Amino acid sequence: MSKEKVYIFDTTLRDGAQTEGVDFTVNNKIKIAKNLNEIGVDYIEGGWPGANPTDTEFFNTPQKLDKSIFTAFGMTKKLGRSADNDPTLSTILNANTKAVCIVGKAWDFHVDVALGITKEENLTNIKETAKYFVKNKLSFVFNKVFCCFFNIC
Repeated sequence: MSKEKVYIFDTTLRDGAQTEGVDFTVNNKIKIAKNLNEIGVDYIEGGWPGANPTDTEFFNTPQKLDKSIFTAFGMTKKLGRSADNDPTLSTILNANTKAVCIVGKAWDFHVDVALGITKEENLTNIKETAKYFVKNKLSFVFNKVFCCFFNIC
């Protein structure tokens, strides 16, 4: 028998909030997080701290989770800034979580066109972002954005 474990990572509080007609209040988010904790979800992504007033207030409200790891979402550091001096990373670091989930571009088209940087610069941003959070003793999850439509790749 294998000793490997499958971890459940729930994004309802961010992805679910992006659904048309859904507008979670802070109290909604607290109730959902408590329910996810009760059923034993390993990681609960709370949203993007600082992205909007609801998420900011939610992250400023201590979550009492005993089974789940409260997780903040965000993106990699910006080119031209060190991770230590990136305001977005600072907001995520100060979100009172034990883990972070950082999204980054993985498709060269996105890197070239959306970010307008080289692939090497993109990889450096990802690596420095990961080091920043690990150095600050947070669990780090990288969520790659890779889309390919209409069989063009």
